[in-house]
Amino acid sequence: MFAHNKRLQYTVRVSESNPALANLMLEQFGGPQGELAAACRYFGQALGEEDPGRRDMLMDIATEELSHLEVIGNIVVMLNKGNKGRLSEGIEEEAEMYRAISGGGNSSHVTQVLYGGGPAYTNSGGQLWSAAYIDNIGDPSADLRSNIAAEARAKIVYERLINLTDDPGVKDALTFLMTREIAHQQSFEKALYSMTPNFPPGKLPGDARFTNVYFNMSQGEGDMTGPWNSEENFTVVSDFEAQGGFDGDGFASTRLNAAETEAVQAMAARTASDPASNPVTGAELGSGKVAVD
Repeated sequence: MFAHNKRLQYTVRVSESNPALANLMLEQFGGPQGELAAACRYFGQALGEEDPGRRDMLMDIATEELSHLEVIGNIVVMLNKGNKGRLSEGIEEEAEMYRAISGGGNSSHVTQVLYGGGPAYTNSGGQLWSAAYIDNIGDPSADLRSNIAAEARAKIVYERLINLTDDPGVKDALTFLMTREIAHQQSFEKALYSMTPNFPPGKLPGDARFTNVYFNMSQGEGDMTGPWNSEENFTVVSDFEAQGGFDGDGFASTRLNAAETEAVQAMAARTASDPASNPVTGAELGSGKVAVD
């Protein structure tokens, strides 16, 4: 059961109308790194979580993300409010009104016309919100690692939005939202490392022959060594011949019954190419470099 408190988690103070900035803010409303995606991601994880502590944490954070959606949605609305009234009432000449709602060079005029200046469930480029943004897999250690990365990506987007505006009230609210991403990262990390073991994700340990092997498959100028590929941490395999074919000749095969074998052989014969031929192509004819009898 949910209950709504009419007070925002953080007060929104916008200095002036700015529909172009409002459109950019939609990235955190209906974008892949936005608050709606985060709320749905953690809510789904909470419902499927068997551990009572993680379930409680995920439900708390999912609900907070909805409050953040409310904050960012109000920023969008406040930035659009002045132009919303002007467009709705048609108080200016058409050309002047168009300039007002499209200032900044992005698709803010589309947002104004289609959604009336309200917070659309799109990203800043107009892409509709999608459940494809939710990548839950149902394994706690895998999902928590994904959550940590998601909060990091959201923090970076908030940083970029902060750097795009000189409105002190907007900066203040965005800084709060960005800071909460940091807090959530810490909670998710604490939850991850409270599980022992937590790596590798899942139950199966993996094939010990390959778990700590690093295949050096991109070789040449620019080769680098660090803890991610050092011989201290990995068995490094640089020989191309030793990088595949571990359990046989390295070629795909299948078993076919007699009828399947006959059909495949017939298809191969029918579609066989002649390596000794040199047919004239349409491209060569079009180039004018081939004589036509």
